Amino acid sequence: MNVVANVYRGEKIESSHLGHIAVVNSEGKLLYSYGDPYRLTYARSSMKPLQAIPIIETGTADRYQLEPADLSLCCASHSGEPRHRSRAMWMLERAGQPEEVLQCGTHVPRDEESYKQLIREGKSLTPIYSNCSGKHSGMIATATHMGEDVATYHLPEHPVQQRILDVVEDLTGYPKEKIYMGTDGCGVPVHELPLANYAWAFAKLAKPEVISNPERQQAVIRVTDGMTSHPEMVGGNNRYCTDLMTAFQGRIVGKAGAESVYCLGDRQTGLGVAVKIEDGGPRAINLVVNEVLRQLGIGIDGPLNDLAEYTNPAITNMSGNVVGRIEAAFTLIAKDESLRA
Repeated sequence: MNVVANVYRGEKIESSHLGHIAVVNSEGKLLYSYGDPYRLTYARSSMKPLQAIPIIETGTADRYQLEPADLSLCCASHSGEPRHRSRAMWMLERAGQPEEVLQCGTHVPRDEESYKQLIREGKSLTPIYSNCSGKHSGMIATATHMGEDVATYHLPEHPVQQRILDVVEDLTGYPKEKIYMGTDGCGVPVHELPLANYAWAFAKLAKPEVISNPERQQAVIRVTDGMTSHPEMVGGNNRYCTDLMTAFQGRIVGKAGAESVYCLGDRQTGLGVAVKIEDGGPRAINLVVNEVLRQLGIGIDGPLNDLAEYTNPAITNMSGNVVGRIEAAFTLIAKDESLRA
């Protein structure tokens, strides 16, 4: 069994989480793995950095004077804090579009105070509170800039989504005719690929000089610089993505995805990492990512200490007493396999 983490109550294992890990370099070589590194996986929101690249390549970012923090928000699964909502609204305003064009739906934001404020004011939730409103605002701005139908920007056949599909094919090294597309929680297409190919894409994000297209190379640099210089926009207060990139001070570019996926690239070594927890539950993913970094020797000189609260989270009871813990339970296996066709 490919157990990646055990949940202890007292000193006894109560539950276990299975998972899959792929570590790939920028040349497309699988260096380490655990479980099935080729497991077909929806990376969900982990793909937002790739989805943001056409915003730059089409000239949208320059036309609407999008700042690095805006590009970071386009890659975000944000908490709906005021800074997130105001910047998403600003992007829509720059494109001359109202909030009503957002097709991301709505949900209660992670930022409880923002939701409580809405209740106090007797107002309803709107799409700008969605954790995907930044991504959608970027897509809307792109459709507007390109003179395309804004009402259908979220549909698979729309040019906005087709440009994204081309980027996904290019950076993952996986042919688009083999990519199955489902529908993400926010209504846009989500792509199913082998886990290792996601890791390869993040290795390229971390080491963009291996990208042959100079325009795409520069777009990648702008997106990743935006994320690492404004990690607060990617998640928010007490969010792993934000805390990870803050701790590594620009070295790591990382993004979580729903159903317990995490992808990251290390800009120092050029390695890409992709992790999938089999059951889709969120409680093990961050500690597994931290353990992958530890086993690779990345961040052991300090950054992982700043992320200690995610490394061995305690299990508490309803009185707040510690009654157990979650621990990583895997060892990466060395590989030497090429992902190139």
